[in-house]
Amino acid sequence: MRILIIEDNRELALSVQRGLEREKFLVDLAFSGLEGEEKAYVNTYDAILLDLNLPDKDGLEILHFLREMNIDSPIIIITARDEIEERAKGLDFGADDYLVKPFELLELTARIRAVIRRFHGRSTPKIKINELVIDPVKRSASYQSNEIILKPKEFDILLCIAHNHPAVVSTEEIAEHVYDENFDPFSSVLRVHIARLKKQLNQVSGKELLKTIRAKGYKLCE
Repeated sequence: MRILIIEDNRELALSVQRGLEREKFLVDLAFSGLEGEEKAYVNTYDAILLDLNLPDKDGLEILHFLREMNIDSPIIIITARDEIEERAKGLDFGADDYLVKPFELLELTARIRAVIRRFHGRSTPKIKINELVIDPVKRSASYQSNEIILKPKEFDILLCIAHNHPAVVSTEEIAEHVYDENFDPFSSVLRVHIARLKKQLNQVSGKELLKTIRAKGYKLCE
């Protein structure tokens, strides 16, 4: 899952980034409002953490802009402003949750997962495609109750493709969603992860669950 943090306090932003990456999130940083708007407009994020007190643009203005641009990623406001009026205004502008500084990483992580679950409209986060079951919270996958052992990036690729099932997912879409902004899309890394993912799925299921669609991308088979 890919997260954007829009926060001008570099020490805090880097600390939250490290904590979320330990929880297997991909994290991009923006240290100003304009930079955050640009990244949120260009990239697709599972959730956005937005500070209100930014040096170049008020966070509520950014929130309004993102919603006006039809960017529907869940947005959690993180700020030192704890007035009820400010919270209400943020929620009215389209925020999905509100967390007052200072906060514990454990609570932030739980709130991120909660807004993502609500966004995808699932009472349970599990994704089931016939006998293939993917649990985004536990970061586990199984076929006919047999566990599929995957490395973090392999699981992220599987989750990305499963979220878009039954559509074909292009290499560019996977690279954008699974890797951070410093990833070189022309490297062989993605192909290596795809190859190992296919191997693990085949070993457990005994069939080709993940197919390559020539010149288009990848899709999970029924």
